[in-house]
Amino acid sequence: MNPEQREQSEREQASRTLPPPPCPEPAPGQVEARRAHFLSEVDRQTRSRSFHPALRARRRWGLALGTAVAAGASLVVFSLGSGSPDTPRTVQPASAASVQLLEKAALAAAATPQTKIRSGQYTYVKVVGHTSVLSETEADEMELLREDEDMEQWTSVDGSERTLQRKNGRNVLLPGTPGRGSLNSPTYTFLDALPTDPEALLKGISDDAEDHHGAGSDSTTGPHQEAFVTIGDLLRSGAAPPDTTAALYRAAALIPGVDVVPDAVDAAGRHGIAVARTHDGERTEWIFDKSTVRLLGERTVLVEDNAWGKAGTVVTSVALIDSGIVDEAGQTN
Repeated sequence: MNPEQREQSEREQASRTLPPPPCPEPAPGQVEARRAHFLSEVDRQTRSRSFHPALRARRRWGLALGTAVAAGASLVVFSLGSGSPDTPRTVQPASAASVQLLEKAALAAAATPQTKIRSGQYTYVKVVGHTSVLSETEADEMELLREDEDMEQWTSVDGSERTLQRKNGRNVLLPGTPGRGSLNSPTYTFLDALPTDPEALLKGISDDAEDHHGAGSDSTTGPHQEAFVTIGDLLRSGAAPPDTTAALYRAAALIPGVDVVPDAVDAAGRHGIAVARTHDGERTEWIFDKSTVRLLGERTVLVEDNAWGKAGTVVTSVALIDSGIVDEAGQTN
């Protein structure tokens, strides 16, 4: 099958799998322009280091993992990417099906009414799910355990107040305040200030990923995978402005190696279609509702047997249950 036939097949598959959302289809020229950009991204070897300083030196917010360890045992938290960084020569541009799906998600996000934000408010997010850890037993054997990740979190929109986190019915104020925010700890103000041009947005995220996960670093994740994971974290972090959310989806469509999984299930048991990227035997999936193209959650699935389990094992899974803007910490929608 030649490239043109393959692309047409991908488009037809996407159309069959994903019913049209309540928003217009992306123009053919727009999709083709984005695919043309992929090819230039594949060959691009150097990146300028000029971007917002808040994107420097960070670790992802992610989902705060449990730290309690049984006496005499040690835990190894599952991490995304444990092999060699991917390189531009070995990764294909994003598939046509993933470009189409991400553009539909962007259009749906952009059509969401803008919420007027006031000082003193909070972004609220509720998630359910699990992560996996390896525990060393007293017999010096490794045991795979599953840790609960159900959580509610309230983050000050401008980062001026401490973040409230609720797990297992217990409220905890996280130390310090987020301040203006960063990729590691995004606030609404931080997200609102990000570029809404997809190429500029991806450039900033990629520059940060290159600094910490590129050639010469000790990281085995690789800058492409790190950029994909970072965008997923930002999308799950709460109520981002509609134009920022749309830009994040379009930026993700510019990352090489992105593809579509026709059927995926989130931690709440909801089926959807996923945008995914595979790195070192692990596939990271963002799961969308097939009708509304609303983000349902994210999971990581093994595609090869390894120490974490057999191929097909879901090692992490998080479902986004609720999010929005509330007037005070502890309040729900």
